[in-house]
Amino acid sequence: MVEQTQRAPAEIRYGDEIARLLAADTDPKPNGWHLSPRAVRRFILGDKALDVRQKFFGDDPLVDRCIVSLMGHQGLMLVGEPGTAKSLLSELLAAAIGGTSKLVVQGSAGIIEDHLRYGWNYALLLAEGPSERALIPSPILSAMRGGQIARIEELTRCAPEVQDAIISLMSEKTVAIPELGPQVESRAIPGFNLIGTANLRDRGVHDMSSALKRRFNFETVKPIADAQFEKELINRQVAERMAENPVSPALSPDVLDLVVAVFRDLRTGTTADGASVAVPNSVMSTAEAVNVTHAAALEAAYLDNGTLTAGHIARQLGGTVFKDDPEDARKLRAYVDQIAKPRSRTSRTWAAFYKSAKESLRD
Repeated sequence: MVEQTQRAPAEIRYGDEIARLLAADTDPKPNGWHLSPRAVRRFILGDKALDVRQKFFGDDPLVDRCIVSLMGHQGLMLVGEPGTAKSLLSELLAAAIGGTSKLVVQGSAGIIEDHLRYGWNYALLLAEGPSERALIPSPILSAMRGGQIARIEELTRCAPEVQDAIISLMSEKTVAIPELGPQVESRAIPGFNLIGTANLRDRGVHDMSSALKRRFNFETVKPIADAQFEKELINRQVAERMAENPVSPALSPDVLDLVVAVFRDLRTGTTADGASVAVPNSVMSTAEAVNVTHAAALEAAYLDNGTLTAGHIARQLGGTVFKDDPEDARKLRAYVDQIAKPRSRTSRTWAAFYKSAKESLRD
């Protein structure tokens, strides 16, 4: 059941919304699609009339281009910095188009071709020989057979020979199974396509060949440009995470404004009033802002008086900034002294942040 899992797949989390969209969906659908392209768009970007929440923020035309890509013969490759919701967008698209987001291959150095094609239940294989019953289809083969969307996370972490196998799968839309007979194969039925994601910080790990790139339409998922969208997203996601707890501190507008300001300052290297800021090497994404705010809310709820303050944010910030480079600690101290300190003179919220940050960042 949903309440017994920490994170249900999108088709379960938003199952009631998908049902309402499906019931009201009178628009034309590509062969094999669960929802029409217009309904897919409403599922991701929201529809107040049907009480469908917006789930992806910041770039509506990007969503349209992704939907159009998946109607064609090429796959969709989502690239961007860490924490820009590439995986979330791929999950939402797969759930709305194919009815399931669970056909996933997690890219890594340990992935081999069998993870893209099929494997075997060796007990049945030894007892009965090669048979359909003994075959274990990969998520991609299952998607081909079901006319659904398969996903490959962090594709550039896969070895070149595995990437070469993807070229064949995307070109032929076929998986041969010679163990079952010389002519036995599974061909993709309408609705099948592939969504890949790649982290721009992984460039140089296993760069995609030009042949593989030609099998995909590339879309870059950028950080949220609109501060108001970012505030709304952080507020909603923290509320959703805290809903499973018996106590949930309110996230005041002043604290939320501070969270967004800190992360945007450190992400872009420039404050709203034009001051320069040293950018940490660590990822200062909206996803990390959610993680920091969630941790601060847990601290306030369980270890303090239940009121979430900017001081809690400051104490949890180090866990995000101090991940990759010891030099990031110096950059954060400079931000606190040069940006937070002046702001603390005119704002109680910034004063609480500055005080806790100074205590947390002591050498």
